[in-house]
Amino acid sequence: MTDTDLLVAVLAGIVQGVVEWLPVSSQGNLALFLTFVGTEPEAALQLALFLQVGTTLSAATYYRGEILTALRAAPGWRPATAYEGDSALVSYLVLASAMTGLVGIPLYVFAVDLASRLTGGVFIAAIGVLLLVTGVLTYVSESVSMGGRRDPTLVDSLLVGAAQGLAILPGISRSGMTASTLLFRSYDPPSAFRLSFLLSIPASLGAAVLTLLDAGGLPGIDPTPAAVALGVSAVVGYATIDALMRVVERVPFWAVCFGLGALAIVGGGVVSLVV
Repeated sequence: MTDTDLLVAVLAGIVQGVVEWLPVSSQGNLALFLTFVGTEPEAALQLALFLQVGTTLSAATYYRGEILTALRAAPGWRPATAYEGDSALVSYLVLASAMTGLVGIPLYVFAVDLASRLTGGVFIAAIGVLLLVTGVLTYVSESVSMGGRRDPTLVDSLLVGAAQGLAILPGISRSGMTASTLLFRSYDPPSAFRLSFLLSIPASLGAAVLTLLDAGGLPGIDPTPAAVALGVSAVVGYATIDALMRVVERVPFWAVCFGLGALAIVGGGVVSLVV
């Protein structure tokens, strides 16, 4: 491991720890960063998925109270009362996670295969286009959200799980997709982001396992830099989640998506011309 590898690991952890909570794609932005520093597109995509484990630890720690509530309610879960009381959170997490797998696993296979065929510049530009799509979705959801719902239903679980599965594509924001879907379903913003972040925990763990199996081990990174990146992302993620949730309620992040997407498209074009 070189000093450069360690620096890249630290910076990657910081990027993941900060942008995971924003309705912009942490995976897309991290894949952009890794591609810019010389990582092959296929490995960059796999690494971006794997490093979400760090912020999963942050979310699990931050929402430990709700996780404990769900675990205590799980033994008493019954189909007849699946979406009543504390059982509603259990049903939501299980069913939405299953839908994420059904949608996300085939897309993951497609995305990795496509990334292996693209040059660095084209890959960056493609992420930029998907960032713009996220920006449009986030903008529209902010303009139509008028409700005050807080508790998930069966329909919510299916829709949010499918939306999260689509976010396996780099450039599509996981939090942006899930929170926007909940806003469309008339949830108030704090509840939308709470349910979005809780659902990120099983999804990120599943994506990490899928990545490890597909890559046959750590994807393009040595164990020490991987541990450093995960540790940094966990610490930074926990330190920023509360502050960034407050920011999310005030700043129109659709504008950030547009800005990052436009820069990525231009940057990708420049890289393609140079290379």
